[in-house]
Amino acid sequence: MPHVGYQKVQLINHQVIKKDPKVMLDASALAQGLSADLVAKLFEKNGCLNYMIDIGGEIVCKGNNPKGTPWQIGIDKPVDDPENADSELQTVLNISNAAFTTSGNYRKFYYKNGKKYAHTINPKTGMPVLHNLLSATVVAPNCMIADAYATSCMVLGRDEALAFCKKLTNVDCYLIYTDEAGKYQTIYTTGFKKYLKE
Repeated sequence: MPHVGYQKVQLINHQVIKKDPKVMLDASALAQGLSADLVAKLFEKNGCLNYMIDIGGEIVCKGNNPKGTPWQIGIDKPVDDPENADSELQTVLNISNAAFTTSGNYRKFYYKNGKKYAHTINPKTGMPVLHNLLSATVVAPNCMIADAYATSCMVLGRDEALAFCKKLTNVDCYLIYTDEAGKYQTIYTTGFKKYLKE
């Protein structure tokens, strides 16, 4: 993959310089999160104290729902269902004054020669990621950061993603993966526990 690698791109004086003209940058992994943040800023500017914004699964919550309790948002069980017709919840979160997003490989994938390939591309290899992490939910101060880190977690895989998130400030993650027997398992950072509905 001669045109893959962050080393082929530099940021100089706020300008992106490509060492290889065939290198392409794709910011789509941040777009919906940024959009949710921009709508939240508009709400804040207009004095809205309680809201929940959802743009394609990238969510920003402030204050409480109309019942006066934290917003309750479900994380889907990662079932191979591109149409999301039979959605089942893995867990429910209580969220106030935070942003979160979930990235996964269970809706956008394809089969080639009987093997399943996720839509997430490893930027080091230029190839689809192959590991047992099915879903990564990240809570962060803003949605663009949550969006970027959730995608990063899907590239890294379970162990590296968990270690990565543990090093971050004000960022927590909830990971769904399959074990050796093919059963769903979850693991999350210590700080994520406060968001789980009891």
